Amino acid sequence: MIPEYLFRALLASVMVGTLLGMLSPLINIKGAAFLTHATFHSLLFGAVLGMILGLIFGNLSLIFWVSLPIAIMVVIAVAELEMRGYSADTAVGAVAGLVAGLTVLGFGLLYKVMASRPYFALSESIVTYLTGEIFLVTLEDLWMLVLGGIIIFGLMLLFYRDFVYLSFDPEGMESCGGHVRLYLILLYILVGATGGLIVKTVGLITLQVVAVLPGAIAMSLAKSVRELMGISLAITLSVQLASVLLGYVLDMPPSGIATIFLGMLYGGLMVRRRLQ
Repeated sequence: MIPEYLFRALLASVMVGTLLGMLSPLINIKGAAFLTHATFHSLLFGAVLGMILGLIFGNLSLIFWVSLPIAIMVVIAVAELEMRGYSADTAVGAVAGLVAGLTVLGFGLLYKVMASRPYFALSESIVTYLTGEIFLVTLEDLWMLVLGGIIIFGLMLLFYRDFVYLSFDPEGMESCGGHVRLYLILLYILVGATGGLIVKTVGLITLQVVAVLPGAIAMSLAKSVRELMGISLAITLSVQLASVLLGYVLDMPPSGIATIFLGMLYGGLMVRRRLQ
């Protein structure tokens, strides 16, 4: 008999693997790997702010509802700077730097609020948010992940060709009457929303790796966009499921195992390429 928490973790890993499998190739094609860095900072800032409000109002579920919109606002700001002529790295660096400073100030305020409130298991919440703990996913978390994941997956599927066209030739898209600004903002919103939705399962520390490496691996193997999507989905789903099962057997964090798997796979491909 499979324990209920393991069953929930496996279901969550399927949704996480599907979302990352679809999104990771777009991040690599667009050259937006650095965008995950801004997403990391925004989610951490949102988590700290959510923890402060959660302590004040006695409801730590506010962490998710604060971090998600902050992540979306940050990636929209990055997209706007890009549309105004700044390079992607400059836009991300400027926004991430501002958010990083706010995060440090937020931690200072958080410590003061913690000192004035009764004991909460806040240290556990912070560690869980940083490292991820898919085995602690509740039924409510799972429903939120599934419903939100279906919406994000549907939007990615609907606009996938437009996102690929935007990544390869934004000038050509604009000359053909395409809404470059709209698609860029929508793509970045999907990156921020996906990060906010899955961060509790994969963790902030490993989010950048699991969001970028599957697409990078798939790009080195695929010969078409369809193959790129298929390989990326196969990699993310297999790695997520294997890491959950191995983490259950070894009593270790699945997010760390998944990161090691992806790093070894990508490193192996790079070594093979050099030897050929």
